[in-house]
Amino acid sequence: MIGELELKGMKFYASHGCFEEEKIIGNYFVVDFWAKTDMEKPSLSDSLEDAVNYQLIFDIVKEEIQIPSNLLEHVAGRILRRIKRDFPQIINCSVSISKINPPLGGEVHSSKVTLSY
Repeated sequence: MIGELELKGMKFYASHGCFEEEKIIGNYFVVDFWAKTDMEKPSLSDSLEDAVNYQLIFDIVKEEIQIPSNLLEHVAGRILRRIKRDFPQIINCSVSISKINPPLGGEVHSSKVTLSY
């Protein structure tokens, strides 16, 4: 029984960007996570030990988003590599990171990068 899980709208304040001001001032980032995994066992057992623990996914995102990077691609790649390592039962997943109000010289709600495996 294959299922999907999502964590949507995780909001963090961090310092990512190529401009010095972004590294000093920081910005808000919104992260969305999606995964496909076998849910047969947890659907029968009702046990957290048999499921992908959302709290552990959130903790990985929270830790990695706090490590400053120039590129959102770098942050997303780190998140995916850790999830792939720590959750071999995940068939595939994706992570999207949006930078709110990026400094592009005009009004832009957000810039967004999505990586998947």
